[in-house]
Amino acid sequence: MAGKDRFSTTTRLRLLGEQTAARVYRSQTRRQARRSRLTGRAALLVLVMCTLVVALAYPIRQYFSQRTEISDQEHARNEAARRVEQLRDAKARLQDDAYIVRLSREHLHYVKPGETGYTVYDPEANGTARRPGHDEAAEQPWYSNLWGGVDEADRREP
Repeated sequence: MAGKDRFSTTTRLRLLGEQTAARVYRSQTRRQARRSRLTGRAALLVLVMCTLVVALAYPIRQYFSQRTEISDQEHARNEAARRVEQLRDAKARLQDDAYIVRLSREHLHYVKPGETGYTVYDPEANGTARRPGHDEAAEQPWYSNLWGGVDEADRREP
């Protein structure tokens, strides 16, 4: 019967269960060993990466901030140089007597001796027809002119 025990269903099931349990146990121990080894490595890797990020974050932020500031300063320098060039041109023009004469004739209505100056009023240019030389504001007291200006400003606003 010993031979029969060896081939009996109960014996086979018991052996099969033991073999399966042994395989499962070996598999679990391998997985646990692998998991613990990877977890330690992963934790170390995460720690190193976090340290690098923390160590480099502030200098990188400062670098980009300084690059932006440098760009702004270069732009301001270029604008200042352009403005200096414009002022030098204006200064050079103001050194020319012919330019000064032209400006005084255009803006101040100066005329040379012997010339006759004319001022042409276009009543349609500003929308009201007035006689040249007739100043209504000069005929009124100053406070009427002040309040008239305030009232006119109120009428113009939407």
